[in-house]
Amino acid sequence: MTKQAVNPVHSLETGFAIVQALQSLDGAGVTELAANLELPKSTVHNYLSTLEQEEYVVNTDGTYRLGTRFLEHGAYARSQLQIYDIAREEVDKLAAETGELANLTVEEHGYGVYLHQSRGDQAVNVDSYVGTRVPLYCTALGKAMLAHFPTDRVDELIDRHGLPKNTDKTLTSREELEAEFEAIRERGFAFDDEERLPGLRCVGAPILSNNNRVLGAVSVAGPTNRLRDNKFRQSVPERVLETVNVIELNVTYA
Repeated sequence: MTKQAVNPVHSLETGFAIVQALQSLDGAGVTELAANLELPKSTVHNYLSTLEQEEYVVNTDGTYRLGTRFLEHGAYARSQLQIYDIAREEVDKLAAETGELANLTVEEHGYGVYLHQSRGDQAVNVDSYVGTRVPLYCTALGKAMLAHFPTDRVDELIDRHGLPKNTDKTLTSREELEAEFEAIRERGFAFDDEERLPGLRCVGAPILSNNNRVLGAVSVAGPTNRLRDNKFRQSVPERVLETVNVIELNVTYA
């Protein structure tokens, strides 16, 4: 479960619930939002009017959508992470050389957050974009980072978020994951073999500081019909590791 505030501000919780619902519904009117959140229409209208006043939502003929002002906050948050500026160019090169989708991710609040994505000429469309949060335990990026976290930190995150089954191949026991983590530490990279999304494979490796602190992770993702056999098991992992090595050197001497 999510870490709870000692004295949460309920009006703020309601405001964020409305923002999150607008995103998940891809925009909505007052009536639809009120039904979705089980709130009075008058309450929802008051929150939306305030959000519109502060320029965080846009009202088009009664349909409210998130405004681009949120980009200002997201771009600022990303700019505060040194790893983004250091790794972005190398991730772009990785995408160009593999022809697939290359990703840069950091961990925050127990999720993997995409800081940068770069598309090769054969990259597939998936359900993620910059800012998307994904589970750690069922992604190559996430497992690569988890494998280098202290055991008590891993236990804390699993207790908080659980290990729900996304596909038939998702690892859902602590024992399975620990065996996977040992293999990741030994070879230096992680696999996601349709563990989060059917038909998608991914290879990821952690970005580590000189004292082995996890700074983030890099991955390449592609469809199972292309990421297979030697390409999935050897050539793409080698290229991901080369990319991470360059990033780690640049971090050290930045």
